[in-house]
Amino acid sequence: MPVIHVLNGPNLNLLGAREPAIYGTATLADIEARLRDMAAPMGLTIVFRQSNHEGDLVSWIQEAGLAGEPVILNAGAYTHTSVAIRDAIKGSGARVVEVHLSNVHARDVFRHQSHVSPVAEGVIAGFGAKSYELALLALGPGPLQNEK
Repeated sequence: MPVIHVLNGPNLNLLGAREPAIYGTATLADIEARLRDMAAPMGLTIVFRQSNHEGDLVSWIQEAGLAGEPVILNAGAYTHTSVAIRDAIKGSGARVVEVHLSNVHARDVFRHQSHVSPVAEGVIAGFGAKSYELALLALGPGPLQNEK
């Protein structure tokens, strides 16, 4: 069964309680459950992880990339600061869709810069928890899959 890694960065463990006006009320567990429900009929396995530690994300990206397995990545604040995450994507050849719950371009100016976007296959932002679902549709089998 094909595998898609869903990797979540710092503070995403607080979803549902953290600034719901910006990030919505869905918890990370809610998002995981919805993706698993979507993935099953597509014949996909989801590996779902969250860490507040940059090195964990780097290791997981490398693992997925070297295995040839795509990644849905919400790197949280590391999106704007981590050259290490960018290098892990590039160095491992990981196929990544960058995801954000909020529209980062309608927020603080520092959030407009992404180290992930230049090495990502695509970016989905501003659709709340549905951003993850759209990324799964883009990476999974079917008509929305981005063919290179």
